[in-house]
Amino acid sequence: MKHFFALGLYFFATVSAHADAPQITDARANQSGGTWRFDVTLRHPDTGWDHYADGWRVELADGTILTTPVLAHPHVNEQPFTRCQSGVTVPAGVNTVYIRSRCNLDGWSEEVMALELE
Repeated sequence: MKHFFALGLYFFATVSAHADAPQITDARANQSGGTWRFDVTLRHPDTGWDHYADGWRVELADGTILTTPVLAHPHVNEQPFTRCQSGVTVPAGVNTVYIRSRCNLDGWSEEVMALELE
């Protein structure tokens, strides 16, 4: 019975820790010359400096990180919010990238959004 209770607490703590991961509600990519601009919209229940969405990144399927924009402050009264990153080089032949979000309390989200490049 103790084992079951401890396992239940672990499960609750694990689920709770990632319950407030920033949600990617939209992402767009535009190519200009040889680089790309990414516009990413996030929704997160920011509470202030103690818990807020503090970044996102663009990854390849193999985990290679192309860019990691840092969000320098909470967006308590601006939800959802969109931020962009330009000048990103994407290797030739890549048709899909993956967007991952982060918050300063829970870290990087396990979920990613696939974004087709056109």
